[in-house]
Amino acid sequence: MKGIVLSGGSGTRLYPITKSFTKQLLPIYDKPMIYYPLSVLLLSGIRDILIITTPDDIHLYQKLLGDGSQLGVSFSYLIQEKPRGIAQAFIVGEDFIGDDNVCLVLGDNIFHGSSLVDRLKEAASKKKGATIFGYPVNNPMEFGVVSFDQNGKALEITEKPACPKSNYAVPGLYFYDNRVVDIAKNISPSARGEYEITSVNNEYLRMGELDVITFGRGMAWLDTGTPKGMLKAAEYVETVQERQGYYIACLEEIAWRSGYISTDHLFELGSQLSKTDYGQYILSLINHNDRG
Repeated sequence: MKGIVLSGGSGTRLYPITKSFTKQLLPIYDKPMIYYPLSVLLLSGIRDILIITTPDDIHLYQKLLGDGSQLGVSFSYLIQEKPRGIAQAFIVGEDFIGDDNVCLVLGDNIFHGSSLVDRLKEAASKKKGATIFGYPVNNPMEFGVVSFDQNGKALEITEKPACPKSNYAVPGLYFYDNRVVDIAKNISPSARGEYEITSVNNEYLRMGELDVITFGRGMAWLDTGTPKGMLKAAEYVETVQERQGYYIACLEEIAWRSGYISTDHLFELGSQLSKTDYGQYILSLINHNDRG
């Protein structure tokens, strides 16, 4: 399975912060925002990852992340000239996807929770169809919303409904089989001129091949598209890391625990950052000799 992080857009909800700088490279507490969606792909077992971004920002991502070899993975980069909807990622990334299935995660979404890895592995193991997620929110009118029948089977997905039929929003994390490329090519742009991911999901639903995994208590989904959202996300990460001692979205740790890099290489990566708490955390993993 291939992975895509969509990190385009102009970040207008964060102006003036993002007027000259891409949103997904802003810090969420102690690491760049894009580390969090990248961690989701790594935790899913995905090692071949495409980052789609803007012409102005692509060199910044390349400088930060390189080719991925330092983590035992592969990073590729493509440009989305203009933001024309989430589903356009599959058209831009068609050659990258090739004959594989694909997971798409939005560059400003943060997921964390004790059951996250199990849910990700469940979705990634599916060979046919699509898997999306449902997360209960207090303000469903601001999201794409999935409704269910009495047996918990998905009935309909509606984009920002005036009268939501449920309080389950669809977060920016989607797993698809290879047919998603053709589906994305054949959907019509919405009234706002965008290729909507809801249209893709509803096509899989129409075919009877859409699974919806619901996130309940113990799972956190954080949208960082506003200053308040960024602040709350940073506070959440700081609280969890300080109280538990485990870091969220430490890419080096995930790569090491997944067996993508050796302990010696992890030591090298930690040593390069040894003047920071982040680097000291990486080195502490080796001292505790805990790879499990």
